[in-house]
Amino acid sequence: MRPGIVAALERATLNALPAPRVLFDGPFVVKAFLGGTGRANAAASLDPAADPDLVPRVARIEAHYRRLGLKPRFRSSPLDPAGLEGLLRQDGWQEADESLVTCGPLGPVARADAAVEFLAAPDTTWLEVIGTAEYQSATRRAEKLEAVPLFAIPVAWLVLREDGVAAAAMATTSDGAFCGVFDLAVRPEFRRRGLAQRMIGAAAHWAAAHGATQLFAQVAATNTASRALQSGLGMLEQYRYRYFLRG
Repeated sequence: MRPGIVAALERATLNALPAPRVLFDGPFVVKAFLGGTGRANAAASLDPAADPDLVPRVARIEAHYRRLGLKPRFRSSPLDPAGLEGLLRQDGWQEADESLVTCGPLGPVARADAAVEFLAAPDTTWLEVIGTAEYQSATRRAEKLEAVPLFAIPVAWLVLREDGVAAAAMATTSDGAFCGVFDLAVRPEFRRRGLAQRMIGAAAHWAAAHGATQLFAQVAATNTASRALQSGLGMLEQYRYRYFLRG
């Protein structure tokens, strides 16, 4: 693990999942949306330096989420200040959802694809395809719609049609050197046809025009299929993160 790439990817993923309510408390960025996706509804440290005010800071951040009517949530990464995980465990926070952040060169993957349509915002068709993925929920879908005007970086929503049917969809961002791969979904009846690779290739081609040179993605540690796909495209694990939640 390289500390520099962790910090760069953390910032890229935070930019790629905006939230309407953001505050900073010491080294933590504290984001709040509708309670859906973790990145937009969690506190995360951006500096692993020792934090002498960690105990009152954690209590203050928890109180902030409760005031907003949201479940308190921390996202734990290699940028945590020392002692954060132990403090959360001691106070009864529950660990959940370990994920990997992967990254790799964009150039070998980038491919223009005439069958891929680029949208300025998610539409009904895009949401329908994304809805075939088990992890989507009504709250997360609502966040996707409300997030559109919040983006400060180039973003696009992609739909790939196969035999006249919207068979795959995903979202992508371009943020400096990094092209983000998000919400990749392929309808069950169209899987194992290489559509996921084509979607990522089209996104990479689009982002290259914005100056991106690296692909990155987040994937659940238990999602062996997506991990294999990303590894095959040269996107290798850089670090892992977990959530800690309070009831």
